[in-house]
Amino acid sequence: MTVYLDVVLLENLCMNYIILFATGYIMKIKMKQLRLIISSLLGGIYAVVAYLEILPVYSSIGMKIILSILMMYIAFKAKGIKLLSKQLVIFYLTSFVFGGCAFALLYFIRPQDILMRNGVYVGTYPIKVAILGGIVGFIITYIAFKIVKTKLRKKDMIYPIAIKLQEKELTIKAMLDTGNLLKDPISGMPVIVVEKEQLYSLLPSKLLDHIEEWIGGEEDFLSQIEEKELITRFRMIPFSSVGKQNGLMLGFKADQVAIEKEEETIIRKDVIVGIFNQSFSKDKRYTALIGLDLLEERSANNEFITNFKK
Repeated sequence: MTVYLDVVLLENLCMNYIILFATGYIMKIKMKQLRLIISSLLGGIYAVVAYLEILPVYSSIGMKIILSILMMYIAFKAKGIKLLSKQLVIFYLTSFVFGGCAFALLYFIRPQDILMRNGVYVGTYPIKVAILGGIVGFIITYIAFKIVKTKLRKKDMIYPIAIKLQEKELTIKAMLDTGNLLKDPISGMPVIVVEKEQLYSLLPSKLLDHIEEWIGGEEDFLSQIEEKELITRFRMIPFSSVGKQNGLMLGFKADQVAIEKEEETIIRKDVIVGIFNQSFSKDKRYTALIGLDLLEERSANNEFITNFKK
C-alpha cells in the first residue's frame, strides 16, 4: 500500500487544529489563528516523524506528553502551570472524544486498506472522514461541557472581590449571577450589587442610613456629605426584579474592583457598585452579585487589566 506523507501531514494538521480550536473555545480563550496553525503543524510533523521511525524515542509516551505541552503553549501561551494543566486536561479529553468519533465513522465506512504504525493511522480512507469526525466530536464535547456548567454548585461560582474607593478598600465574596445584566444607563458600565451593611467602611453612615429617603426624594442628603468629590460618583440605576418593577438603586463608581479567579486576578476600573438594602443569603456565604460580563475581556476602549498569577 502506498502512503503519501503529505496526506498524513495534512490529515493530522486538520485534526490537531480542530482539537485545539475546540479546547480554546470551551475554555473561552482568545485565540490567534497563526498560533493554532503553527501548533497544529508541529503535531502534524511529529506524526510524520513518528511514522517514519526516524528515532524510536519519538514514539515514546514521554515524548508525546512533551509534544502536548509544547502544542498547548504555542497555541494559547498559558500564564502559569495551573492554567496550562487545565488546558492540557481539556485537550486530552477533547482528543479522546474526537478519536472515538473518528473510530465510529471508520467502523461504519469500513475502509479496506488501513493500518496503524507508531500510533499513526494511514490508509485509503478520505480526509473528510477525519474532519467529519472532528466536527462531530466538537459538537458532542461542547454540549457535554454546557451540561456540566449548568450543574455547577454555588460554591464554584463565588469569587473574592476587592472594592477600592478613595484609598479605602473592602474585601467581600460575590456570587456569579448570569442574570445580572445591570448597567449604568448613562455610561454603560456594568453594575456589581453589594449589600448595604458591607459598605459602611467605604461610604458615610449618614448616607447609608437614609438611602430609601434619598432615592424617594424626601430629603437632600447630598448636602450632608462632606466629601464633595464623592458626590460626583453617585448614580441612579433603574432595575426590575421579582415583585418590584421599575425600581431605582443607588450606586457609585468605584476606583477599582479586583476579582480573584483561580488562575488570574481581573482588575476593572469601569464598574458601578449598586447598594442593595437587603441580604442575598442567610448564611452570608456571599454578600454581592457580579455579572458574567465582568469576567470576560472587554474592548480596548474600556479599562481592563488581567494579572496572571504565577
